[in-house]
Amino acid sequence: MAKKPTRQAPTKATKGFSIPEVDPVEPVVYEKGSSRPFIITTPTTTLSAARTANTKLDYIFIGTLVVLGIFIRLSLLEAPDSVVFDEVHFGGFAKKYIQGTFFMDVHPPLAKMLFAGVGSFFGFKGDFDFAKIGDVYPASTPYFYMRAFPAVLGLGTVVLSYLTLRASGVRASVAFIAGLLFTWENSYVTISRYILLDSPLMFFIAAAAYGFKRFQNETPLSFHWYRALLSTGIALGLAVSSKWVGLFTIAWIGALNVWDMWFLIGDLTVPVPKLLKQTFARGSVLLGVPLVLYLSFFAIHFNLLWREGDGGPFMSSAFRTTLHGNKIPSNIAADVGVGSTISLRHVNTQGGYLHSHNHYYETGSKQQQITLYPHIDANNEWVVELYNVTEAPVSFEQITDGTKIRLKHKLTSRRLHSHDHKAPVSENDWSKEASCYGYEGFDGDANDDFIVEIQKEYTKDVNAQTNLRAIESVFRLRHAMSGCYLFSHEVKLPAWAFDQQEVICATQGIVPQSLWYIETNENPFLPADAERINYPTPSFLEKVVESHKKMWAINKKLDSPHNFQSTPDEWPLLSRGISYWSGEKRAIYLLGNAPVWWAVSVFIFGFVVYTGVQILRWQLGETVGDDAHVFNFNVQAIHYLLGWFLHYFPSWLMGRQMFLHHYLPAYYFGILALAHFLDIIVSYICRKNKIIGYSVILPFVALSLYFYANYSAIIYGSQWTKQECLNSRWISTWDYDCGRFPESYNDYSQSAGVVNEAEFFQSATTLKEAAATSIEELAKIPSQEAVIAAADERVVNLGEPAAGFVQPPQA
Repeated sequence: MAKKPTRQAPTKATKGFSIPEVDPVEPVVYEKGSSRPFIITTPTTTLSAARTANTKLDYIFIGTLVVLGIFIRLSLLEAPDSVVFDEVHFGGFAKKYIQGTFFMDVHPPLAKMLFAGVGSFFGFKGDFDFAKIGDVYPASTPYFYMRAFPAVLGLGTVVLSYLTLRASGVRASVAFIAGLLFTWENSYVTISRYILLDSPLMFFIAAAAYGFKRFQNETPLSFHWYRALLSTGIALGLAVSSKWVGLFTIAWIGALNVWDMWFLIGDLTVPVPKLLKQTFARGSVLLGVPLVLYLSFFAIHFNLLWREGDGGPFMSSAFRTTLHGNKIPSNIAADVGVGSTISLRHVNTQGGYLHSHNHYYETGSKQQQITLYPHIDANNEWVVELYNVTEAPVSFEQITDGTKIRLKHKLTSRRLHSHDHKAPVSENDWSKEASCYGYEGFDGDANDDFIVEIQKEYTKDVNAQTNLRAIESVFRLRHAMSGCYLFSHEVKLPAWAFDQQEVICATQGIVPQSLWYIETNENPFLPADAERINYPTPSFLEKVVESHKKMWAINKKLDSPHNFQSTPDEWPLLSRGISYWSGEKRAIYLLGNAPVWWAVSVFIFGFVVYTGVQILRWQLGETVGDDAHVFNFNVQAIHYLLGWFLHYFPSWLMGRQMFLHHYLPAYYFGILALAHFLDIIVSYICRKNKIIGYSVILPFVALSLYFYANYSAIIYGSQWTKQECLNSRWISTWDYDCGRFPESYNDYSQSAGVVNEAEFFQSATTLKEAAATSIEELAKIPSQEAVIAAADERVVNLGEPAAGFVQPPQA
């Protein structure tokens, strides 16, 4: 059996005083097997205790972070009293939840529903539109409480960052220092103050990270092990139900499980049945729980949005039939025959119905326009004719697969037509114009002839594969003269065609873009008892699948240029931020805390170099990572940087517009990894004289505090002068508008729109001055002064000091 690792008693300081601490890092235990040594993977019972933040010192640190976080994160939430950045969207979605009107968004529903719940609880009736940035909130909109919700979650994320670092083996003092860095990190402060999805997302991601780190410290298959596993699964479900970024967190947790299982398989002390039981438990909880939660929130989402709304046109007609107040046709005549008045719907785009109107192309033939139009309209109606019959029918004659027909536009009496003219917008050689052509007394010509080709692979009903039927038959219309197919895609026509979707006749192109079906159908020759048909009611899972197809399609289309978009290569350098709001002599601008931000980027680069050097040393036969603290640093840094990579790298694959805030989930893992570097400075590099380690770290902390305080004006939308703004630009690409600020503070009036800010920002100025003083004076601190001025006399088993105590720097 493996020897139980022993803990060393805390070393007494030779000078000054010391605070007893339990080292949260244990030596790696190896067992000698018959053919190879292997690592014992089962944590000791003391490890969980040492990495649990339950000592008085932990409570002091957490309490300090909470008090400071309340001051930084929750102050002045009422300012500005107008819509900020994407509050336009997410406040608007909260309104629609309250009103029950259906909308489409590219993000899952949880965080938006939470905002709606908070708003509704505090009296919001959905009577404010959140129409545009800068719209002033009326008294009836409880925007303060809606902002307080993400602010409280942001404060919770600060606490979770501390707990996570403690759970991964960082001593309490360094976890506290890292918590301070996170508390006043400018970007996280900014995103947590407004009605945005980022703060709930970050809270759930942080909860998942903490849950899994706790899980790794527990004895496998114990109650605490299952509890930590379940809490991780729940947090993952909440994260992915807020934004799809949660999928990257699931991938990270999955990768760490693969890491764990690799060593678990090599641990010969673990029986195979226990190995299989662990594998099943991990897989079922970490995948099953998030899936159940995700689907449950969508079920609530569909239940809340029960009325037809502006998101309806994005969805299929079958989906829209489930919404109250929809105008989707019902009781439609099933069989389509000669003389039927029909409307045709395109299958593969959101464009809608085959449409024409009494307007003409400004290019090509300059004949009447053919477009795709998303709304039900009389200009969508067409009369089915046979290609070679001019007389009106006297009885019902079924249209079948292969019938050659003409489609006459009911309102203008011109026929669907194609010919050898270039398409109005598309420039492919295989794209021909589709138009409407004709005049009074004209019976049509061969260019009006189209052949119905029912597509059996898309048509489920056997009868509808032979006879053309409304709703059920999916078909193509082949132009008899040229062989091209009636076709539509996402291309928009110019303003002279009202920006409607282009319809062409294509000799090439993917088949789904040339698929159509008939939505309305009336024929005067059908008997009164003729079969009627309706859209089938989609199941819950069918609605989920359709919603996700639309969400993905819309997300891909978010590619139009934006003034403040940025690219992934710019994010680690903090090249630019995002303008959130501009008011009278004030502005809000998302910007990271540059000292922390750049330290994370430098550490990531440095750790890659360090890892390469260590691998080379190991290949040369040298012993590397044998110290317990170095080993834990290596493992935890790899874990967190893997989280950074998995949340950052997918951004390079996105075709849509991207912004700095998309980097924040990855950045969180970078901060956790940086905290481990700060810890190794104290625990290993400066282990003989920890005061040196803290003396290296604290100026960095003071610099980050100075940066927060100096740039607080663009976090809170507070007073600033033009010269202070200009002096603050460390990088020219930080493009906040300094011209907006006045020359002097005397130019501000009391009615400028920010409430009760004087006292708060006097304190912020004091913080800035204190931070600047700290940088200059830190070297003068006497060595006997401890970093932490509190101790807990309580001891635990075998006379060991309580977990979480921190040794102060020794003289």
